[in-house]
Amino acid sequence: MHALPAAMEQWLLHLQANRRYSPHTLAGYRQDLWHLIQCHPETTPDDLTESHIRHAIARLHSQGLQPRSLARALAAWRGFYQWRATTGALECNPVAGVRGPKAARGLPKALSVEQAQVLLDRPNLPEPNTPIECRDQAMFEILYSSGLRLAELVTLDWRYSRHDQYQSQSWIQLAEREAIVKGKGSKTRSVALGSKAIAATERWLAMRDQLLPARAADDPDTTAALFLGARGKRISPRVVQLQLNKLATLVGLPVHVHPHSLRHSFATHMLQSSQDLRAVQEMLGHANISTTQIYTRLDFQHLAAVYDQAHPRANRKR
Repeated sequence: MHALPAAMEQWLLHLQANRRYSPHTLAGYRQDLWHLIQCHPETTPDDLTESHIRHAIARLHSQGLQPRSLARALAAWRGFYQWRATTGALECNPVAGVRGPKAARGLPKALSVEQAQVLLDRPNLPEPNTPIECRDQAMFEILYSSGLRLAELVTLDWRYSRHDQYQSQSWIQLAEREAIVKGKGSKTRSVALGSKAIAATERWLAMRDQLLPARAADDPDTTAALFLGARGKRISPRVVQLQLNKLATLVGLPVHVHPHSLRHSFATHMLQSSQDLRAVQEMLGHANISTTQIYTRLDFQHLAAVYDQAHPRANRKR
């Protein structure tokens, strides 16, 4: 871990304590601040000017950083200097007038409806019957049913729990057919659970105790966790990724399937069916509707394909 100047360390502590940023985000910001320091090692952060910032961006770009990485670095630097100005240490933000190179916005990689059905229906494979198989089926059904992020899935508890120093942040409510999820920005939302997801979760819960370690009661996070790994602890994101891609291979899908693929698939298929952009925004937990609007481009691709196949004047080669 890189040691930063005192002011930058204080800002990261502020984000952790007061803004409750995730360890992953804080680690990324730390790396971005370190890049800035390395570009101008002889100059203190408070003495950097807009010219220094532009030089740092140009240097990082020449080192191979892509536009998205540069944009994130600028966001971290801008946030630091905005906070620094509130402490009275600076009169202006040297990053305020600097804009990074625009990144081409790629389309999310969503499965087709047919591919999603093949993945979850497991044709030519036996019905899930072991604890691991039932756990995996429940995880994947929930991802596709509710459009959860991977980080949101692994933090789910099997019910709301509060005791000692532990309190649930996200949990399922099967009777109400919903999950309460704490997502990005510590915003809590309610998401629906479909009948397939509920049935798969009930099968998993009937076997969940088989993965609980003997001294599980000593660890409130383990006793509360909805999904457990083979060693009896709350499941890790990496295990979810590996198990999902393993299933995709077994059912013969010709594409790599990441947990976020199921979130993209949920959004795309919901939008194709409902045409309700605002509703999909709420279900995904997007702060800005512009983030959700990218799925309209996928929907247009679907409509364009239908047009090419069906319209007599589409000039499609047959």
